[in-house]
Amino acid sequence: MDAVGYKKLTVWQKADELAYQTYLATRTFPREEMFGITAQLRRSALSVPTNIVEGYGRQGKKELKHFANVALGSLAEARYLLDFSARLEYVNAEQHKKLQDLGEEVGRLLWGSINPYYRNEPETNILTLAPCTLMLLCSCDLCS
Repeated sequence: MDAVGYKKLTVWQKADELAYQTYLATRTFPREEMFGITAQLRRSALSVPTNIVEGYGRQGKKELKHFANVALGSLAEARYLLDFSARLEYVNAEQHKKLQDLGEEVGRLLWGSINPYYRNEPETNILTLAPCTLMLLCSCDLCS
């Protein structure tokens, strides 16, 4: 499988942007939070795109679904920590809204990618969906 094929996935692109923006936003968190909420928020936000990448790199539908579920859990954690950070006034209202909106979009895309696996649909060999494993989430010309 193409090592960088995941970069074509819209869900990965949005999740990557969420992780990046989260890292930028946490630069201004208090120093005493470096090993607390800063590290935990960064870890959970970065876990979303990395789990998408790992699921994409696996050889089957079951593994892809598993890693998409893990990504959803990490996203929920990141969104909570963003809310908590806003309560502590570590992020301003504009940053908070931007990050939460992006998180909501990533969540919709992730859920859309695994929702068919919860219905009784015929088995599909995920590798036959090449070049884009998750065609619904891809932004390449073939899938759009």
